[in-house]
Amino acid sequence: MSHNHNFLIVTYPLQGHINPALQFAKRLVTMGAHVTFTTTIYLHRRLINKPTIPNLSFAAFSDGYDDGYNSNAIVDLSTYMLELSSRGSEFLRNIILSAKHGNHPFTCLAYTLLLPWAANVARELQLPYALLWIQAATVFDIYYYYLHEHGDYITNKSKDATCNIELPGLSFSLKSRDLPSFLQASNIYTFILSSMKEQFRILDEETNPIVLVNTVDEFELESVRAIDDKIKMIPIGPLIPSAYLDGKDLTDTSFGGDVIRVDSEDYIEWLDSKDESSVVYVSFGSFSVLPKKQMEEFARALLDSGLNFLWVIREKKVDEKKEDDELSCKEELEKNVNGKIVKWCSQVEVLSHSSVGCFVTHCGWNSTTESLVSGVPMVAFPQWTDQSTNAKLIEDVWKCGVRMDNNRDEEGIVKADEIRRCLELVIGGGEKGEELKRNAEKWKSLGREAVKEGGSSDKNLKSFLHHIGSI
Repeated sequence: MSHNHNFLIVTYPLQGHINPALQFAKRLVTMGAHVTFTTTIYLHRRLINKPTIPNLSFAAFSDGYDDGYNSNAIVDLSTYMLELSSRGSEFLRNIILSAKHGNHPFTCLAYTLLLPWAANVARELQLPYALLWIQAATVFDIYYYYLHEHGDYITNKSKDATCNIELPGLSFSLKSRDLPSFLQASNIYTFILSSMKEQFRILDEETNPIVLVNTVDEFELESVRAIDDKIKMIPIGPLIPSAYLDGKDLTDTSFGGDVIRVDSEDYIEWLDSKDESSVVYVSFGSFSVLPKKQMEEFARALLDSGLNFLWVIREKKVDEKKEDDELSCKEELEKNVNGKIVKWCSQVEVLSHSSVGCFVTHCGWNSTTESLVSGVPMVAFPQWTDQSTNAKLIEDVWKCGVRMDNNRDEEGIVKADEIRRCLELVIGGGEKGEELKRNAEKWKSLGREAVKEGGSSDKNLKSFLHHIGSI
């Protein structure tokens, strides 16, 4: 049945959206579907290792910024979203109608969050569509409740950092610090919340909306079912290369969604030289930029701890660089026999390495799921968007990590002694560290079982394809 499917996938032009969407595309192809993957011209040009497999093709559209969009001004971002909507909508209409007139019509459109206009185009052209939710099911629940009769409750409770926020269907409570940043009082990206409102309005108008979630039933059993009577979420994750999950395709070891990068040097050889579970891996994703003062505290903590560490410090763009950006202890870091600094690495490859025993992470959902299925305990250092909620899950629900949040100075900088305390707690080998490691191993097993033949995510995806085939 699935061999007749012809999917169109459109993704917001950020690497954190592209990576799971590409894995979803590849998984559809393995089930017999044809997939056309689309994003903006700029991001498409920057993708390397694009999968060259039968039945997966690529198309790109202009967002008006084919040479890249680098502005951080809020007003400019709002303008960009409008331009993306206008140009993207026109592109989708044309490609959908062209396929239809060419006697090879698309059977379904899948789109990532922040693209509600994609659903509007699909509905206009009577094409079945599904939201590919690339964040946690828990985050979806929080947005749903905020936008459906719980907004005032969440807002009022979040004014007091000590208050518990209780939401239907969830056995754990939240504090204000656990909410997505776009729902917090400090949020300045109001257009993001507007986009979410539009997204949920579209879902509300559907009789049986389809939401595919990059999670695992066993990871978020309560959250997946919390709003089951309103919207049915379908867990199909974790969307990471199959070589690190079921081992079926050992050639599928990259996302195929990495942006252009520098040579990754010899970090695997370096990891090979280290003892099992002895390395602290530090990475804050492809988007977050920590203040120099915070980077200095991390550097001092790593040096003082004496632990082995692999630290990804990505090269800044020209417009991000400042004269005083260089770390004061950079030379000491680079000469340290216990440490290695790289500008890029294959994160799933690193997390799968036996020498890695701790992941210091910004808690992006991709990084979180990669760590879960690799069985690596985490030190959580969330920055914005959904990351604070993910940190809550890591520390209090899955109990496979700790959150760095104590001993901040007046500028909000977490000090070196707190960072070191968390590192030693996770990787130090004490009772707490062993508990975190046991829990991490449990989630690793459950995550890998989910994508195997007959596993929960495997069955969910097949059921979704059957449903689309019957429309």
